[in-house]
Amino acid sequence: MHKIKEIISILVVLFSFGLQAQHSIYGTFSPAKDYKWVIAYELKPGDHRFVANTKLQNGNFALNIPKDAPTGTYRMVYGVPQEELYFDIIYSGKEDVQLNFDSKQGVTFLSSKENIPFRDYFTEIAATQQEIINCYQEGITDESVFLQLGEKLKSVQQAYEKKTEGLIAQKFIKANSPYISPKYEPIQEYIQHTKKNYFNSLDLTDPILQSSSFLTDKISNYVFTSLPMGTINTEEKEHAMIENVKRVNTEMVGVSAVYKLHVFHSLWRQAAGDKLNNVSDFIFNELIKKLANETNRPKVIDDIEFYNSLRIGATASEITWKDGNTNKSLSTLKGASTYILVFWSSTCSHCLKELPALHKELKKYPKVKVVAVGLEDNETTWKPEAAKLSDFEHAIALGRWNSDYAKQYGIQRTPTYFILDKDKHIVAKPQTDKEVITFLRNK
Repeated sequence: MHKIKEIISILVVLFSFGLQAQHSIYGTFSPAKDYKWVIAYELKPGDHRFVANTKLQNGNFALNIPKDAPTGTYRMVYGVPQEELYFDIIYSGKEDVQLNFDSKQGVTFLSSKENIPFRDYFTEIAATQQEIINCYQEGITDESVFLQLGEKLKSVQQAYEKKTEGLIAQKFIKANSPYISPKYEPIQEYIQHTKKNYFNSLDLTDPILQSSSFLTDKISNYVFTSLPMGTINTEEKEHAMIENVKRVNTEMVGVSAVYKLHVFHSLWRQAAGDKLNNVSDFIFNELIKKLANETNRPKVIDDIEFYNSLRIGATASEITWKDGNTNKSLSTLKGASTYILVFWSSTCSHCLKELPALHKELKKYPKVKVVAVGLEDNETTWKPEAAKLSDFEHAIALGRWNSDYAKQYGIQRTPTYFILDKDKHIVAKPQTDKEVITFLRNK
């Protein structure tokens, strides 16, 4: 009997070594009525992979992670658009992760050896750095105060590095190691040294760091916030940002072209979204084009060129039409200080409501001309409806959504409006006829 127990014990040990435990990510979302599902993606360098998904029941969820799921950073997506409605967690494959997500307070971890110290570290380190900033803002120059804060910063860093030994979180904590001044420095000098040492602890080739938003966030922070002190104009600000982009490129020696493309595409999106056209154009022309060709990703170039063709300030793409026997074109149209380009359809109920109202209202604006492009299957309904809008210039695009003009201007709904200046540069993209009039009234 004793022998049998011994054998069973050995088998239990052997089986336990042969099995990888399955773990889960579970918790609550609040307010419960706002959340219906959650998806977990494994983040990879510049990419992501689906892992698991589940529906929420009264705000509660439990994601059972497959036994063979890799460790690393996981993205928890809870809404659309997915690139905005998410938060990231560390998954080690060694523990269950319990969390609460609140729409106002964000994510709070209730159980996780990885995520709790990770979040606590960034909270504490940021609070200590804010104390240093406060001293500068208050005009404090006492060296002992700054040395004490430097020691506090060092203590926090060392404590969390020790606390996270053997954990994935330690990679991020070490990579975030801040600049600590050995003495009191005037603020300008402190900023210069912080900027100079910014990349000292960052291993840009580390696949664990690359498989997260940590690196792109750190790089973005450097590019868009490491700027000269004092008041600077937009041109000076963009020049400084471009210099920061150049340094990032220099620091990325040894990084794969695929990941470089991911980083610079991310920077381009932020610059474009903030309408920093000089910065976005530099990133695109000097870095992205080469990397996209090198990695055989021409769609990246096509998408950016398409975006640029429709951004504020771009020259509107050519449109041609016939007025009787006369050939006309948008580029040669003259006599107005403002042009309105509207894409519509004679079978669109919204169009048949908005365009007549706009046609009537524009009689108060004699220096405004309208080019109305009908997205149509044929001319049958277009001709009589267009005739009711006699003050407009009329072009037709057969093929509707598949027509060249619809594709050229990225039309996804009708009516769609573009307002152009006298030189046919895009100056606004109002959503409705009322917004068109509001723009003209405030012009």
